[in-house]
Amino acid sequence: MEHWVYTADIMGKAISFNMDTLITMWISMLLLIVLAFFTTRHMDLVPSKLQLIGENVIKYFNDIAKSSMGNDNAQKHIAIILTLFMFILTANLVGQLPLRLIHLSHGEFASPNNDINMTAAMAIVVSIYYIFYGVKKNGFKFFFKGFSLDGIIITLVDLLELFVRPFSLALRLFANIFAGEVLVSTVLSLTYVIGPIPFMLFELFVALIQALVFTLLSTTYISLAIQEE
Repeated sequence: MEHWVYTADIMGKAISFNMDTLITMWISMLLLIVLAFFTTRHMDLVPSKLQLIGENVIKYFNDIAKSSMGNDNAQKHIAIILTLFMFILTANLVGQLPLRLIHLSHGEFASPNNDINMTAAMAIVVSIYYIFYGVKKNGFKFFFKGFSLDGIIITLVDLLELFVRPFSLALRLFANIFAGEVLVSTVLSLTYVIGPIPFMLFELFVALIQALVFTLLSTTYISLAIQEE
């Protein structure tokens, strides 16, 4: 699978863009904006089906956040948690049909998370976010919360983990989505309509699981960062 690469000359330097994943990224954001508009357009005490689904999604992640960081902190950080889940899930699904039927001269449209640049950017944002709030809550001792002379090796490992986490988040999501799309593309090239369907259905399940994993790990990192102990 090849990306549709566009190279532009910016200030005398050649900058390459993966246009296929850039386009699907903007499509994902547009779909979320439209979905949010229709979900919240007619809020009622007796919710519509769409409103009910939205409320249940919010409640689910709000309950998870409250269980790990308390109600007050959960209300502060629920926005980024929900945004991560909804964007990653939508981006994963956009990589499936019908965009898979649109063939470009180079490659095909793919999920934004099929691009390591996208997953790395989200992982870096999450890392900056929880480090910022960790320092805001505990000061610069946040970096050495577990420091002790007896456990200096463990302390150094914990400190290193702060910078390893974004790589693990980015690679986990990218590898799973990339492998899934390669699998489906391979089956599509070998068989016709019915053959790829089981694999596509499985990829829908993977799309949900990977969105959950990324979001829940991010929630855990934020929770650990703002704890005083």
